[in-house]
Parts: sequence; C-alpha cells; structure tokens
Amino acid sequence: MMSRSLSEQPATSTTVTDERLRRYWDSHARGYDREMAFMERILFEDGRQWVCSKAIGDVLEVAIGTGRNLPFYPPNVRLTAIEFSPAMLEIARRRAAELGRPVDLGLGDAQALDLPDAAFDTVVCTLSLCGIPDERRALREMKRVLRPGGRLILLDHIVASPAWARAIQWLLERITIPLEGEHFRRRPRVTAEAEGFVVETAERSRRKLGIVERALLRKPVD
Repeated sequence: MMSRSLSEQPATSTTVTDERLRRYWDSHARGYDREMAFMERILFEDGRQWVCSKAIGDVLEVAIGTGRNLPFYPPNVRLTAIEFSPAMLEIARRRAAELGRPVDLGLGDAQALDLPDAAFDTVVCTLSLCGIPDERRALREMKRVLRPGGRLILLDHIVASPAWARAIQWLLERITIPLEGEHFRRRPRVTAEAEGFVVETAERSRRKLGIVERALLRKPVD
C-alpha cells in the first residue's frame, strides 16, 4: 500500500534533488526532536494538538517526520503515514510502538503518493510543505487521495507580515533552499485554495509577525 522508495524511481532532476534532501534529513534525524521542541515552544505552541484534534476517520499524515504528532491523535482514528527519510521514519516507528499507537507507516514521497484515490477522510501535513520541493504537486496529491468533503489540516511557518521580516526571510532562503530545501515565504493555505480546496477555518498568528498559520480546508463535494 505504501509508496515506492525514492531510490526505485527513475533518475530525473527532481528525484536527484529529492535524494539529496533525503540524505540531508537522514543525517539530521537524531537531532530533529531536540531542535523542533525548541521551535514549538517559541513559535508553534499548541499547533500539533489543534491539528490532530480535528482529524477524523481514515487519516493520512503526509511527512510524519519523527512522529511528533502521534501523541495527539484521537484514539478512534485509523492512521496511515508516510515519510521520505528512512532515518526519521524509523524514529516514528519507535515512537508509535512506545505509545501503543496503531499506524500504517511507510516510506513515500508527498509529491507522488502511491495510494488510491479518495481513500481518506482527513489528510494532515504539519511543518512540511515548507520543505517539500513542489508544494503544489504535493497538495494535488493530497486532494486526490481525499474523499469528497474530506478535510485537509495544515500547520506551517509562512511569509511574515512586516516587510522587514520578509526581507530577512528572503536572505535566509539564499542559504536554506540550496542546503535543505527550506522555504520561509510560502503560503500553503493560499496554494491549497488555488488547487480547489475550500477554507473552513484559518488562524494566522499576530503575536509572532504573522509567520505561523494553521488551517482546516475541505475538498469540495462534486
């Protein structure tokens, strides 16, 4: 059911980029929880809890990372998750086992989900669309695997509100995009709307220069 590994895909410029990013995240997997715990305290606060509390039914988490969302899902959801870094996925497996959380975990690419159409009631993606090379393609895939009326729940850092902060983000991207594929000026909610999702609720932080946004969107019922 789960996606093919990136190494099994034909070698193209896109997969070469993905492979480089996979190696980067594999090498940073052991320190990811420590770094992310700090960022969550100062930026994202209860964002993971908010996202997971709104998940229902058959749930797909795209780019689960080390599984930091796992403690917050309702017990009655049926959870599937993908991650393209094998090292991070292994940490997620251990976390799921420690929590006693049933989850179908597998290696996969958010930009090419090896999953059937209309298979899920909810898709969750937290703090990941900032680093997926083609965010629009990934959102199209999320829409494809959602059932009509299904929920897309997002949490991410986004382009700042003040011009001076946007300028700093632009400078940071000169380093972070080539190094780790990290974008600071994306707007996942806006991109999702452009791909046909309908916003049900969205919250953008005002206390933090507007750089954190969480949103619940729906796939239209045809």
